[in-house]
Amino acid sequence: MTSGLNFHGMWAIYRTEMARTVRTVWQSIATPVITTALYFIVFGGAIGSRMQHVGGVGYGAFIVPGLIMLTLLTQSISNASAGIYFPKFTGTVFEILSAPLSAIETVAAYVGAAATKSVAIGLIILVTATFFTELHILHPVWMAAFLVLTSITFSLFGFIIGIWAKNFEQLAIIPALLVTPLTFLGGAFYSIDMLPQPWRTISLFNPVVYLVSGFRWSFYGIGDVGVGASLAFTGGFMAACLILLWWIFRTGWRLKP
Repeated sequence: MTSGLNFHGMWAIYRTEMARTVRTVWQSIATPVITTALYFIVFGGAIGSRMQHVGGVGYGAFIVPGLIMLTLLTQSISNASAGIYFPKFTGTVFEILSAPLSAIETVAAYVGAAATKSVAIGLIILVTATFFTELHILHPVWMAAFLVLTSITFSLFGFIIGIWAKNFEQLAIIPALLVTPLTFLGGAFYSIDMLPQPWRTISLFNPVVYLVSGFRWSFYGIGDVGVGASLAFTGGFMAACLILLWWIFRTGWRLKP
């Protein structure tokens, strides 16, 4: 115990969650890499041969930030939601709640593990992309910052989904029916500047546009919206998730009978 935090308890949860990744290495790592390769074959080969450049960037390189962001969002949500849902499903969540761990320590352990896995997968996809196209990262520090910030934010969101879900169907419904479609419509594979009005204006109400745009700016210095707006949205969404989690642990909603 250091500085009032139970680091031993946090480390135990973190280590357990990371060990689960090792047991499911094919699903956790190999599947995103294979999916990325397929995206490059389909989008980079079929569309890239007809649309050489977007904003002065080769199409193959242009879609890399969008591919990473697509995987980052889905992996962050699924890892964090599964991490807290299965203790609820098996009933062991009551042991966690009765352990000498505060709400902050519990969330930090689960979300930290989910974010770590998401960042690792994002970096693996980045390396995989170099085999298909030439990449230049203009702002590597900002790229890393967006990578970590997005992973933490959507791991928090996934943790909330895991608490909210009452069954496996609810656990998968938001990533499948909300996050993935918003990512495809959020400029992951195109610039929203290419859209006619009013669709371009409508796209600005898609929160994923701000995530993809900021991440793409860190690579090539171009984006559909300002980098300040991207950071503001991500920070605001993180704050909203933290407030909601504070309320959940204070009231015991969906955690205690």
